[in-house]
Amino acid sequence: MAVRKTPVKPNVSKDELLTFYRDMLLIRRFEEKAGQLYGMGLIGGFCHLYIGQEAVVVGLEAATEEGDKRITSYRDHGHMLACGMDPKGVMAELTGREGGYSKGKGGSMHMFSKEKHFYGGHGIVGAQVPIGAGLAFADKYLENGRVTFTYFGDGAANQGQVYESFNMAAIWDLPVIFVIENNQYAMGTSQTRSTSTPDIYTRGQAFGIPGEAVDGMDVLAVKAASEKAIAHCRAGKGPYILEVKTYRYRGHSMSDPAKYRTREEVQKVREERDAIEHVRELLITGKHATEDDLKAIDKEIKAIVNEAAEFSKESPEPSIDELYTDIYADA
Repeated sequence: MAVRKTPVKPNVSKDELLTFYRDMLLIRRFEEKAGQLYGMGLIGGFCHLYIGQEAVVVGLEAATEEGDKRITSYRDHGHMLACGMDPKGVMAELTGREGGYSKGKGGSMHMFSKEKHFYGGHGIVGAQVPIGAGLAFADKYLENGRVTFTYFGDGAANQGQVYESFNMAAIWDLPVIFVIENNQYAMGTSQTRSTSTPDIYTRGQAFGIPGEAVDGMDVLAVKAASEKAIAHCRAGKGPYILEVKTYRYRGHSMSDPAKYRTREEVQKVREERDAIEHVRELLITGKHATEDDLKAIDKEIKAIVNEAAEFSKESPEPSIDELYTDIYADA
């Protein structure tokens, strides 16, 4: 399979490359299994798969420190896995079971993990952006040196609340990285038809927020850009915008036939720019791993995903009493 050629020898270790490969492969195999369970009727409601975009969260998470926060939209399974949430708990939440992270009440779009500093999954387009700015405000107030990653898509970038958040983050120099996961299509509308500028990150210029566009199909490029953005925030210089240009292989959700683009377009990206194949190529050509080594990793990952799927089927339905929990917080 043809992939992009890295122009210079990357300054990355064998162990780091293998970690990237494992983490991205876990997300892809998990999402493939989630798609199967949805087709079997075991996952209800909406289900938005992350297949194709794995390098975004894996690259960004590689640069984080303990205590950094993340918040995102409803295409969120990859973010959960990348920050270390247990695949069994994530899959059980997808199937609405007691063993899920939100005890079966959140489903695909609304689960949280306070332990992993993951603040959702949010179903309303763009609603998580001001919340992300709020998380960063708390960190600035507490002077704890933490950074918040606030993810949203190219479609959500046209929401007014995004620019209200830009304004407040700039005024208060908040340590927030606004991550635009530009997968080229907002539901079924291409960016070229919905956005007046070719690059979305430049909209931060009106607020004095620096930013850059990044190849979201190259995990090494994403990590490098993330390190730069994090250094900017930790130095007290305020927010930063990363527009990570990526591509989703599946429809907007499981109910989307994706007739607004051709099979040839999707196949071309798969063959020429796939993020996992890129790292695979680096491992093989750099003699860091053999084909058999990578097959063994795939087998190991599939076993983890299958175990998560079985756990999600066997975990009991939540008790009716669970409807009345987590409504109020003790203050």
